[in-house]
Amino acid sequence: MLKDKDKYKIFSDEEILSMILQTGDNNLFEVLRDRYYTKVLEKCMGMLKNRNLAQEFTDDIFAKAFDNFDRLRNLASFSSWLYSISYNFCIDYLRLKKKLHYPEWDQLNEITEIIDETEEEIADYDYDKLLVVLDQIHPEEKALLMMKYLDDLSIKDISNALRISESATKMRLKRAKARVLYQYKKSYLTK
Repeated sequence: MLKDKDKYKIFSDEEILSMILQTGDNNLFEVLRDRYYTKVLEKCMGMLKNRNLAQEFTDDIFAKAFDNFDRLRNLASFSSWLYSISYNFCIDYLRLKKKLHYPEWDQLNEITEIIDETEEEIADYDYDKLLVVLDQIHPEEKALLMMKYLDDLSIKDISNALRISESATKMRLKRAKARVLYQYKKSYLTK
Protein backbone atom coordinates (compact mmCIF):
# COMPACT_ATOMS: atom_id res chain seq x y z
CA MET A 1 0.00 0.00 0.00
CA LEU A 2 1.35 3.38 -0.99
CA LYS A 3 1.53 5.91 1.83
CA ASP A 4 0.71 9.53 1.10
CA LYS A 5 -0.62 9.02 -2.45
CA ASP A 6 -1.77 12.63 -2.58
CA LYS A 7 1.74 13.98 -2.96
CA TYR A 8 2.04 12.17 -6.32
CA LYS A 9 -1.12 13.71 -7.83
CA ILE A 10 0.92 16.61 -9.23
CA PHE A 11 2.96 14.27 -11.43
CA SER A 12 1.96 13.32 -14.96
CA ASP A 13 1.27 9.70 -15.89
CA GLU A 14 4.57 9.48 -17.71
CA GLU A 15 6.46 10.86 -14.71
CA ILE A 16 4.86 8.29 -12.43
CA LEU A 17 5.70 5.46 -14.84
CA SER A 18 9.25 6.74 -15.03
CA MET A 19 9.47 6.77 -11.22
CA ILE A 20 8.25 3.17 -11.11
CA LEU A 21 10.90 2.12 -13.61
CA GLN A 22 13.66 4.07 -11.85
CA THR A 23 12.85 3.18 -8.25
CA GLY A 24 11.22 -0.20 -8.69
CA ASP A 25 8.40 1.00 -6.39
CA ASN A 26 5.44 -0.74 -8.00
CA ASN A 27 3.13 0.72 -5.34
CA LEU A 28 3.21 3.99 -7.31
CA PHE A 29 0.94 2.29 -9.84
CA GLU A 30 -1.87 2.87 -7.31
CA VAL A 31 -1.75 6.57 -8.19
CA LEU A 32 -2.56 5.74 -11.82
CA ARG A 33 -5.20 3.23 -10.76
CA ASP A 34 -6.90 5.85 -8.61
CA ARG A 35 -6.66 8.39 -11.41
CA TYR A 36 -8.29 6.19 -14.07
CA TYR A 37 -10.40 3.60 -12.24
CA THR A 38 -13.74 5.40 -12.68
CA LYS A 39 -13.11 6.14 -16.37
CA VAL A 40 -12.21 2.53 -17.14
CA LEU A 41 -15.22 1.28 -15.14
CA GLU A 42 -17.51 3.59 -17.14
CA LYS A 43 -16.05 2.32 -20.43
CA CYS A 44 -16.61 -1.27 -19.34
CA MET A 45 -20.15 -0.46 -18.22
CA GLY A 46 -20.87 1.17 -21.56
CA MET A 47 -19.70 -1.93 -23.40
CA LEU A 48 -20.92 -4.72 -21.11
CA LYS A 49 -24.11 -3.28 -19.57
CA ASN A 50 -23.44 -5.24 -16.37
CA ARG A 51 -22.03 -3.46 -13.30
CA ASN A 52 -20.61 -6.56 -11.56
CA LEU A 53 -18.92 -7.77 -14.72
CA ALA A 54 -17.64 -4.25 -15.44
CA GLN A 55 -16.08 -4.03 -11.97
CA GLU A 56 -14.46 -7.45 -12.40
CA PHE A 57 -13.14 -6.48 -15.84
CA THR A 58 -11.84 -3.14 -14.55
CA ASP A 59 -9.81 -4.95 -11.90
CA ASP A 60 -8.51 -7.38 -14.54
CA ILE A 61 -7.65 -4.52 -16.90
CA PHE A 62 -5.56 -2.77 -14.26
CA ALA A 63 -3.83 -6.04 -13.41
CA LYS A 64 -3.02 -6.51 -17.10
CA ALA A 65 -1.84 -2.91 -17.42
CA PHE A 66 0.38 -3.30 -14.37
CA ASP A 67 1.89 -6.53 -15.71
CA ASN A 68 2.65 -4.90 -19.07
CA PHE A 69 3.34 -1.22 -18.37
CA ASP A 70 7.00 -1.61 -19.33
CA ARG A 71 5.79 -2.00 -22.95
CA LEU A 72 4.33 1.49 -22.86
CA ARG A 73 7.59 3.26 -23.77
CA ASN A 74 6.85 3.30 -27.50
CA LEU A 75 3.22 4.37 -27.25
CA ALA A 76 1.65 7.81 -27.12
CA SER A 77 0.23 8.03 -23.61
CA PHE A 78 -0.75 5.94 -20.65
CA SER A 79 -4.43 6.87 -20.87
CA SER A 80 -4.67 5.95 -24.58
CA TRP A 81 -2.90 2.68 -23.89
CA LEU A 82 -5.13 1.91 -20.88
CA TYR A 83 -8.30 2.71 -22.82
CA SER A 84 -7.10 0.47 -25.65
CA ILE A 85 -6.65 -2.39 -23.20
CA SER A 86 -10.11 -1.66 -21.78
CA TYR A 87 -11.87 -1.73 -25.13
CA ASN A 88 -9.97 -4.80 -26.27
CA PHE A 89 -10.77 -6.67 -23.08
CA CYS A 90 -14.49 -5.96 -23.47
CA ILE A 91 -14.57 -6.61 -27.21
CA ASP A 92 -12.77 -9.94 -26.81
CA TYR A 93 -15.33 -11.00 -24.20
CA LEU A 94 -18.26 -9.92 -26.36
CA ARG A 95 -16.81 -11.70 -29.38
CA LEU A 96 -16.56 -14.93 -27.42
CA LYS A 97 -20.01 -14.49 -25.91
CA LYS A 98 -21.71 -13.78 -29.23
CA LYS A 99 -19.40 -16.00 -31.28
CA LEU A 100 -19.76 -13.64 -34.22
CA HIS A 101 -16.74 -11.68 -35.40
CA TYR A 102 -17.02 -8.26 -36.95
CA PRO A 103 -16.31 -9.18 -40.62
CA GLU A 104 -19.08 -11.80 -40.56
CA TRP A 105 -21.46 -9.46 -38.75
CA ASP A 106 -20.68 -6.62 -41.15
CA GLN A 107 -21.51 -8.81 -44.15
CA LEU A 108 -24.81 -9.86 -42.60
CA ASN A 109 -25.69 -6.26 -41.71
CA GLU A 110 -24.35 -4.41 -44.74
CA ILE A 111 -26.14 -1.18 -45.58
CA THR A 112 -24.44 -0.34 -48.85
CA GLU A 113 -26.55 2.68 -49.69
CA ILE A 114 -25.27 4.64 -46.70
CA ILE A 115 -21.56 3.88 -46.78
CA ASP A 116 -20.72 7.22 -48.42
CA GLU A 117 -23.18 9.22 -46.32
CA THR A 118 -20.70 10.28 -43.64
CA GLU A 119 -20.38 14.03 -44.12
CA GLU A 120 -22.66 14.71 -41.17
CA GLU A 121 -21.16 14.88 -37.72
CA ILE A 122 -22.37 12.57 -34.98
CA ALA A 123 -21.96 15.42 -32.49
CA ASP A 124 -24.90 17.21 -34.15
CA TYR A 125 -27.36 14.62 -32.86
CA ASP A 126 -29.09 14.14 -29.50
CA TYR A 127 -26.60 12.44 -27.16
CA ASP A 128 -29.13 10.29 -25.25
CA LYS A 129 -30.66 9.00 -28.47
CA LEU A 130 -27.20 8.28 -29.86
CA LEU A 131 -26.46 6.13 -26.81
CA VAL A 132 -29.55 4.05 -27.57
CA VAL A 133 -28.46 3.63 -31.19
CA LEU A 134 -24.90 2.70 -30.15
CA ASP A 135 -26.31 -0.26 -28.24
CA GLN A 136 -27.88 -1.53 -31.46
CA ILE A 137 -24.64 -1.84 -33.42
CA HIS A 138 -21.78 -4.32 -33.18
CA PRO A 139 -19.61 -3.90 -30.06
CA GLU A 140 -16.53 -3.36 -32.21
CA GLU A 141 -18.21 -0.51 -34.07
CA LYS A 142 -19.39 0.96 -30.78
CA ALA A 143 -15.85 0.76 -29.42
CA LEU A 144 -14.48 2.42 -32.58
CA LEU A 145 -16.86 5.34 -32.25
CA MET A 146 -16.25 5.71 -28.52
CA MET A 147 -12.49 5.67 -29.01
CA LYS A 148 -12.69 8.27 -31.79
CA TYR A 149 -15.35 10.64 -30.50
CA LEU A 150 -15.34 10.14 -26.73
CA ASP A 151 -11.68 9.44 -26.04
CA ASP A 152 -10.32 11.35 -29.05
CA LEU A 153 -7.82 8.60 -29.89
CA SER A 154 -5.88 8.77 -33.12
CA ILE A 155 -6.46 6.32 -35.97
CA LYS A 156 -3.09 4.77 -35.13
CA ASP A 157 -4.05 4.25 -31.48
CA ILE A 158 -7.41 2.78 -32.47
CA SER A 159 -5.81 0.43 -35.00
CA ASN A 160 -3.33 -0.73 -32.35
CA ALA A 161 -6.15 -1.26 -29.85
CA LEU A 162 -8.22 -3.35 -32.24
CA ARG A 163 -5.21 -5.07 -33.80
CA ILE A 164 -6.18 -4.08 -37.35
CA SER A 165 -4.49 -1.92 -39.97
CA GLU A 166 -4.99 1.83 -40.10
CA SER A 167 -6.82 1.57 -43.42
CA ALA A 168 -9.16 -1.07 -41.98
CA THR A 169 -9.70 1.20 -38.98
CA LYS A 170 -10.65 4.12 -41.23
CA MET A 171 -13.07 1.98 -43.25
CA ARG A 172 -14.68 0.44 -40.16
CA LEU A 173 -14.97 3.86 -38.57
CA LYS A 174 -16.64 5.22 -41.70
CA ARG A 175 -19.06 2.28 -41.77
CA ALA A 176 -19.81 2.55 -38.06
CA LYS A 177 -20.52 6.26 -38.33
CA ALA A 178 -22.72 5.72 -41.36
CA ARG A 179 -24.59 2.86 -39.68
CA VAL A 180 -25.23 4.94 -36.55
CA LEU A 181 -26.47 7.91 -38.56
CA TYR A 182 -28.70 5.64 -40.64
CA GLN A 183 -30.12 3.92 -37.55
CA TYR A 184 -30.59 7.25 -35.80
CA LYS A 185 -32.51 8.72 -38.72
CA LYS A 186 -34.55 5.54 -39.08
CA SER A 187 -35.44 5.49 -35.38
CA TYR A 188 -35.87 9.17 -34.57
CA LEU A 189 -36.25 11.31 -37.67
CA THR A 190 -38.78 9.33 -39.75
CA LYS A 191 -41.50 9.33 -37.13
